[in-house]
Amino acid sequence: MAESAKKVAQEAEDRLEKVAENIRERFDRIIKSGFTDKIREGRFADQMDQGVDRARADERLQKQGGSPS
Repeated sequence: MAESAKKVAQEAEDRLEKVAENIRERFDRIIKSGFTDKIREGRFADQMDQGVDRARADERLQKQGGSPS
């Protein structure tokens, strides 16, 4: 009985390893696609959103004693 439990546990571990490898490969493909670069560059934000973000940053800076640019 203990031997079959070990076998089942080993098979489950092997399947989990395959799933983990599959996830790593998919993640790497997403990262390499440059999608995150597009987000960082603001390609998906419209001008209105960027203006609001800038206003918030300026307000935070003023509260800290600085001056907005």
